[in-house]
Amino acid sequence: MPRLESKIILRAARWLSVFFFLLLADGVAAETMQIHPGTNWIFEATNHLGRWIWDTNTADKQTCRLWKKFEIPAGSKVASAILDITVDNGYSLFLDGREIGRGSDWRTVTKYDVTHLLNPGPHFLAVEGFNDRLEAGLILGLHIELVDQRVIAVASDNSWFVVPEKQRNWTAQKKPGSGWHPAIVVGAINHHPWEVWPYGLTMEPILLPLVVHFWQAGWFQLLLLTICLLAVLFCIWLTTRLVAQSKAQQFLQVERARIARDIHDDLGAQLTQLVLLGEVAQSEQPENSAVRQQFQQICQQARDLSQAMDEVIWAVNSRRDTVKDFASYVCKYAQLFLNPTAIRCRLDVESEMPATEFELPVRRNLFLAVKEALNNAAKHSQADELFVRIYRQEQKLLVAIEDNGIGLDPATASSERNGLTNMAQRMSEIGGACEVISQPGAGCRVVFSVPLKPAESRWSLGWFRHGQAAVAKQQLENLHLPAELAQLEDEKTQ
Repeated sequence: MPRLESKIILRAARWLSVFFFLLLADGVAAETMQIHPGTNWIFEATNHLGRWIWDTNTADKQTCRLWKKFEIPAGSKVASAILDITVDNGYSLFLDGREIGRGSDWRTVTKYDVTHLLNPGPHFLAVEGFNDRLEAGLILGLHIELVDQRVIAVASDNSWFVVPEKQRNWTAQKKPGSGWHPAIVVGAINHHPWEVWPYGLTMEPILLPLVVHFWQAGWFQLLLLTICLLAVLFCIWLTTRLVAQSKAQQFLQVERARIARDIHDDLGAQLTQLVLLGEVAQSEQPENSAVRQQFQQICQQARDLSQAMDEVIWAVNSRRDTVKDFASYVCKYAQLFLNPTAIRCRLDVESEMPATEFELPVRRNLFLAVKEALNNAAKHSQADELFVRIYRQEQKLLVAIEDNGIGLDPATASSERNGLTNMAQRMSEIGGACEVISQPGAGCRVVFSVPLKPAESRWSLGWFRHGQAAVAKQQLENLHLPAELAQLEDEKTQ
């Protein structure tokens, strides 16, 4: 009898402890779910759940990966989808490869509202469970209600698969692998060792779909990567072209220096020899003989041709490709040109003229236009004073030829006599302008303006259209050396 009484007392004490524990758990669950005490929260926590499942073997400090596929019929719409889960001892929950929740207290069932994450088509549940010690198990229930009143239930049972630990990206797998095996049912609700369970119920906030901005989309990132790659390739190509252009410019400078040296050393020496021979032959002739006068004219023509050749050498010489050298040469030429005349030459040049690059076509055409203006002034202006003004204005170089002569009317002046059309055409070829300001009896002012930096080099990078050899060849052809010599000779004989 004493033994029987002891068993009865122990059993009564056990049920009494369970009763008080359930009362305490009821208050905790009500506080957790913010529901009124007395609500059957245990039913809420265990409704729609399946059975406890796990791997074939159970061990302490064990990780078990469980995977399940389900499908929502095409054309249907989900009205409500609630997922209940707990794992003895902890878990990470994934839906369609996205982690949606974690838990570490197996005594509490957690509810997830996944209504907004489900749409028609296949879906995949994945749970990574961890067992600290002793028994282990996963219990889960997903209750889906469609708008058309149909219900889809997904519960933990032996239709789930256990994923090997070596499997990679298993949470996003769309079908079971060859090495996966079915899960094992290890228990049911209210059966050992989970008969006194659950202790609480937790409701997580509603889960919403991830918002993917356009810059996070794969197509945008691929497009951005393509653009970056093209930019890198363009930079490499541009660098290659710049190197080629630099080599072409160096080749051109060497060729120009060689041409200037050859003209000076070869033609210059021959012209000097011709002048000396002419002077010797002239001295051998009688004082007033016709032959002596002819030799004198030949010598003078040779001297003029030598001077014209010096101008061509100056134009060709690459060491004179600066604004400062151009201004200095124009001043010297104007003084020498007007020295035999009755016109006094005055110079007005900017004091700090830069030694910046001045391209050959620009300075050649500008110099010839200035020569034309000086020649017109000497022949037609009847002036006794002439100003040569050279200065900068913004990004332009201005050269003004101004005299105090009889002037002219630009509207009625003969273009053939004054060369106005020729000067305007030269300026137009290099992107410059020619302005004639004059009226009868008030002198004449001719202003030439050219850009210090050609528009093509600033905007269009025209050298892109030519290769290294083509650039050098084209620029060498632009020198027009025979035409220069012929033109300067014609001007000397006029």
